[in-house]
Amino acid sequence: MKRIFLMGILLLSLIRVSSAQPALSQGESLYRQGKFSQALSLYEQELKNHPNDPFLYYNIGNCYFKMGSKGLAVANYYRAFKRAPRDLDIRHNLSLTRAACGERLVPSGVPESIHRLYFALSVTELTGLLFVLFWICCLLGCFWVLKRKGFPVLITLLGLWICVAGWWYTRIQWENQTLAVIASPVAEIRSGPGTNFPASASITQGHLLTIQDSKDTWYEVIVKSQGLKGWVEKNAVEKI
Repeated sequence: MKRIFLMGILLLSLIRVSSAQPALSQGESLYRQGKFSQALSLYEQELKNHPNDPFLYYNIGNCYFKMGSKGLAVANYYRAFKRAPRDLDIRHNLSLTRAACGERLVPSGVPESIHRLYFALSVTELTGLLFVLFWICCLLGCFWVLKRKGFPVLITLLGLWICVAGWWYTRIQWENQTLAVIASPVAEIRSGPGTNFPASASITQGHLLTIQDSKDTWYEVIVKSQGLKGWVEKNAVEKI
């Protein structure tokens, strides 16, 4: 009975995998044929089964870009980038699309190599590295107390642990930002949450926003690339 149960689970898993592969292959085929909206529908349907797959977000971003929706393309490339920051294709398309929208992925004044290094490890990997370094420092500390040896190595590792802890903290802060992208062709940034407040600027699609607050149908946002702060209608943006 137990063997039959396990075989049933295995069979269901195989069916799920075999049904997923044709959907992805069909989506890629439609994309190559220029049927972007149909490919998009397949990818979004598949995303319901695999909500954390970065390459589904990447493919969805490609479809939106080909369809002329740069804002939605940026949003989906960013979702992919947050899940797989080391992937060169995801990074390239995100950088290219942000540049097409008048923004940069790498902040001005920061070398490309430093930006790549900053995202070389995921938050999970950084957490594991912190844990390992902590216990190595504890063991070396005990060794130094007992033998009075290895103090320079202990100090070096403590310094490394502090650097990694700072790296981990800034990455946690980055991950916890509530980001959004202008999805409509143009969005007005207003001084308050309502159309009765004056507009201070008009921002085109694809610009990245940091959401600070929410009220009714409005978000209070910061547009770092423009040095702006104000309110924008929720239906004009796509949260990441």
